[in-house]
Amino acid sequence: MASLALPSQPELLQSHPALIRLKALLRQPLRVTVSDGRIFLGTFAGIDQPLNLLLVNAEEFRTEENHSGRYVGQVVIAWRFVVKVEEEVHKENRHADNQITLSLLPRELPVIQSHNRASSGEVARAKRPSYIYEIKTSRHFAMFGIRKALVASALLIPSFVKADDLNIYTDGALASGWEDWSWSSVLDYAATDLFEGTSSISVTSDAWAALSVKLEGTFPSFAGLRFDIAFAMLTLYPKGANPDISISIESTTDDAQSPTIPLSAFQQTITADGFTSLLMDFSALPGIGSPLGTDSWDRITFQAGANGATSIVITPEFLSAEPIANNVIAVTTKGAVNFSDVSITLNQKALTVKSNNTYSPPDTPAKTITYLTLASSLSPGTLLITAGNSTFNWTLPSVQYASIVQSVNQAINPHIYGVNFPTSASYVEHLGVTMSRWGGNAVTAYNPFGGFTNAGSDWYFENRASDSADDWVGWVQNAGSATMLTVPALDWVSKDASSYSYPRSIYPEQSGFDPYNSDAGNGLFPNGSYVTPVPDQNNVYVPWNTSAAKQWLSGMKNKPTIVTIDNEIEIASSTHQDMHPIPVNYDEELSRVIDFATAAKEAVPGVLVGAPSTYWTSSVGYSDNAAHSNIDFLPWFLQQMKAYEDANGTRLLDYLDIHYYFQADTSADDAAAKALRLRMTRSLWDTSYVDESWVGVDPQNHQWNPTVVELIPRFKTLIDINYPGTKLSIGEWSSAKDTDVTGGLVTADSLGIFGQYGVDSATYWATPDELGPVGLAYWLYRGYGTYFGSSSAQVNFSNPQPDILGLYAGTENRSLSLVIINKDPAVSVAWDLVDVPLGNYFMRHFGGAAGIAKWQTNITLSANDYIVVPPYTAVFLKQL
Repeated sequence: MASLALPSQPELLQSHPALIRLKALLRQPLRVTVSDGRIFLGTFAGIDQPLNLLLVNAEEFRTEENHSGRYVGQVVIAWRFVVKVEEEVHKENRHADNQITLSLLPRELPVIQSHNRASSGEVARAKRPSYIYEIKTSRHFAMFGIRKALVASALLIPSFVKADDLNIYTDGALASGWEDWSWSSVLDYAATDLFEGTSSISVTSDAWAALSVKLEGTFPSFAGLRFDIAFAMLTLYPKGANPDISISIESTTDDAQSPTIPLSAFQQTITADGFTSLLMDFSALPGIGSPLGTDSWDRITFQAGANGATSIVITPEFLSAEPIANNVIAVTTKGAVNFSDVSITLNQKALTVKSNNTYSPPDTPAKTITYLTLASSLSPGTLLITAGNSTFNWTLPSVQYASIVQSVNQAINPHIYGVNFPTSASYVEHLGVTMSRWGGNAVTAYNPFGGFTNAGSDWYFENRASDSADDWVGWVQNAGSATMLTVPALDWVSKDASSYSYPRSIYPEQSGFDPYNSDAGNGLFPNGSYVTPVPDQNNVYVPWNTSAAKQWLSGMKNKPTIVTIDNEIEIASSTHQDMHPIPVNYDEELSRVIDFATAAKEAVPGVLVGAPSTYWTSSVGYSDNAAHSNIDFLPWFLQQMKAYEDANGTRLLDYLDIHYYFQADTSADDAAAKALRLRMTRSLWDTSYVDESWVGVDPQNHQWNPTVVELIPRFKTLIDINYPGTKLSIGEWSSAKDTDVTGGLVTADSLGIFGQYGVDSATYWATPDELGPVGLAYWLYRGYGTYFGSSSAQVNFSNPQPDILGLYAGTENRSLSLVIINKDPAVSVAWDLVDVPLGNYFMRHFGGAAGIAKWQTNITLSANDYIVVPPYTAVFLKQL
């Protein structure tokens, strides 16, 4: 058996020999053994994103000895169940490389082997005809989407997208939350040869290949699938016949699959010169008439039959070209551009390209980048890149000086790379999420015995169904993330999934009502005051106490890493005014934390407790401070928790858990607001930065230097003074603009600061889009198993400029990793970095002219005295 070593970045496997070998077996007979002993013999049709194997014309055998199988046709075999894959070859063709060991995922993996059979058993395979097809968007509204309500006229009046539609594809890209799980297909998400709006999806499919998309979530309640489709090679088919494409709906949770619906089951005929609109009614599937049924549906697949492939021609275009690192030009393109048309000059002197490497991110395959490695290093001056008909001009600046001292370092707690409510196990893996929090306003009313929550003032005080916290802890921890679970600590939890606190029939004079339930009110009079009298809590809630909490926690099959005592209950009189109309003061909050922390420690031995999951002080106001020796709540709280341990011999508080949102107003989102957003991260650490918000003008605290937040140093000092040994957790924080590149740069900057200044846990509110700027900041540090160093190394600056620059160093086993952030929107930065080793590095980056995508490659750092980072860009470098 020949073993092949794979790169440390799983997403780079597309060019690895082992995966190339596996793809070379397409349309070959394979024998697949799964973990329960069954064996499948069939034709290998492809693999999808999580490397599940697809066999067609397959037979199933229950055991090795049982030679009587049953025909199962097409089967998708989940990779985690595969024990062994064997290739069938002629005896005379067997050679050493027919047996390989693959390590394609971070779990126990199958073995690809050769399996001999006699030559007489060879199956003749003829070359098949070919086809291409496209899915498009209308110039008026998205035509590839799932609909909650089937309205016939909506297909005829292209004026708007109903608010309850769930788009799958819009111009240029999959919609947010959808992933590309296709196999053996060439996809272009921005095809322009046949389209409406601005683009279509072009699919060039091999036999049995597929366009397959998966939702980060489920769509069990939707009523149909609408899409427009056109084909480019209808001459292969009889006149009036639809191409050999079938559609299926799947659940990746339990591997359920709908009946396969061929395009021939639809009434319309597809043409080659325009798009045909098709609608799959989930209540009566085309050609079958039966309903789709209820399941955790999350995947849609358009699969080819036994037809071959051709190509679609896309107009070539150079989209961007920018300098990066020491001697690299990163070029983004569309279509089959000619790189011989590229010329590069620096200060009017031609530069030589010695090599190039092209990469397309697996989840945004329409985006392509080519890294041109220069024969010489970059240096200050005018860089001119001419590519086809495009010209890209850059001014390379003089250097900034810094030194990296790996020998001076402190450990980074990996739990700082956390989020609230990750969507799936793949999300955890792709972004490297290390701590996952079950929190927020709704979980204050979480009833674990029924699976209900209440939205509170966030949404008309309505009860709703909830996932099981126990199940959530289980799958999140199995995905590799630690968990932080919120334990309700007020007197009530939701009694069902449908009740609400302020019905119009009882409180008709409210200022607003749920647009989807006109009887559910917002609990406010038109003048903004709270509705009175207070509702009877028994109409919406059931009682809750420490006994119920212990019963729940002790009965959980999956135990959380940390429990936090409720969520922001100091403002419960606002967020949950129906449940707790009286403002929570110091003493009540302390009492509830002590009672429920005691219950949690008794129910789950060894569990860690975080509290009070709050802001700075109580909602009672300064009278509460005055009643407690004029001490702000959080230092007073730390003192009391220490006093409890001193008196009882038991530490109840392991983490001081706080919530922090940058207070600067950046809502204008203009150039000035974006610059403010990027420099406000200084409030996390800088003891000289006067906050550019109300805090800097009218601070609501009694601390030293009150107009300066200096969040991390301040709270570490408060802990050292009042309750040494307590860890610091930031249970909620945010970039203030998830969808803008500045939000991604703020997040990358903040994660570096958390590591450098010793935060123990941090979870972003709420769930960043995996492909958005904030998600890419997490991917930059931790994605796909490639990690920033386990310790933060010392960085010394000759001229610190934290408003526009960020530089963070990590070290692990003498291997250096760097994150470099350029917050300037227009000017590149160049670094002279002393004590940065030369040699091979793995590089990731996002932002800049290249845009928002998971760009990455391997580079050779041939000099450390001129390392370029483009404007509005974050770069990750890890020594190999």
